[in-house]
Amino acid sequence: MELTDAMRTQHACRYYKPDAVPEQVFYNAVEAARFGPQGGNRQPVRFLIVTDAAKKLQLQEWYLQPWKAYFEAASSGQDEILADSGDVKSTHITMTNPQKSLADADNFADHYGEHPAIVIVLADLEDTHPTDTDLGRLSIVGGASVYTVAQNFCLALRDQGVATTLTTLLCMFEPQVKELFNIPENLSTAAFIVAGYPEKSFPTKLFRRPVEEMAFLDSFDRPLGQG
Repeated sequence: MELTDAMRTQHACRYYKPDAVPEQVFYNAVEAARFGPQGGNRQPVRFLIVTDAAKKLQLQEWYLQPWKAYFEAASSGQDEILADSGDVKSTHITMTNPQKSLADADNFADHYGEHPAIVIVLADLEDTHPTDTDLGRLSIVGGASVYTVAQNFCLALRDQGVATTLTTLLCMFEPQVKELFNIPENLSTAAFIVAGYPEKSFPTKLFRRPVEEMAFLDSFDRPLGQG
């Protein structure tokens, strides 16, 4: 499929068919994803594809702990993410129906371990070389050598008809995850990508901010595309 079509329809899928994804499909995805840009070509990323039923259910048990706390807060209006879904600055915010989006995400969580595969994205932090650790804020630069590859992986799966959802709650359980899967000490968890064939067709339109609200030319008061 065309790259831009994959980019425009690679959504966070909440409902999957029970069909297993062949190992070769994951191999193909990693084969393509590994060419993502990485600082110094240090290649810090590793993938662990989990299909074992018992291990997936263990991941679900851990995932549900922080998720249910979030769900309760969001349902009662205490969570700022759901509250911000009606941002007055834009009419193109992510959720057109926040309550349905929340319910879909909750169903996704309740069946987290039943989805066909959970792909653990790992990184050797010694090979990420962040340059923003002394700025007095959360460091984000290290992810530049990790999430580029993770997104490539999701796009490569999309190209093969496989849907994904990138999650991070399980990173809170990194010590337990590393013990369960015999993960080497030098690797850290960066994401957990649920993967499988979508229950419904891929979307034809995703709601995002318009270009003029997220890109600027030479100065932040000059939106891109306005001449």
